[in-house]
Amino acid sequence: MGTSTAAGTIVAISAGVPATQDVAGYAALTYTTVGGVEKLGTIGATYEKIEFQPLNGVKEKHKGPPDSGALGLSLAHDNADAGQTILRTSGGSNALFAWKVTYPTAEIRYFQARTFGYPENVDGAGSLLMANPTVEICSSIFKNP
Repeated sequence: MGTSTAAGTIVAISAGVPATQDVAGYAALTYTTVGGVEKLGTIGATYEKIEFQPLNGVKEKHKGPPDSGALGLSLAHDNADAGQTILRTSGGSNALFAWKVTYPTAEIRYFQARTFGYPENVDGAGSLLMANPTVEICSSIFKNP
């Protein structure tokens, strides 16, 4: 498969968490699409860099613990959108929620995340009322296929 645009990407959330930490466990959940998503941001693990500089030698660099990242969501705030309602609910909870991102290529990414806020963005009279939730990924990301 070649390259693809992001147009048509679907972001969905589940109030549940998977019984097993694998694709089958995530796929068994019921998801609600989050509407009005303009941007999703970067998802995927990066690793902390740990360095040690001996007095007599080359600097050593080691791979530290992974961080699966955070969603950089930007969405048109819609009180009637069921997915956004679950997202706002997750912001008032310390619980993990399951997420499903489906690319236009039919590739799927599953993960769990915790929402740390749902700030609304009122940019001006010539703009939509937006929201920029703070969603931190707290699990490995499972890919299908």
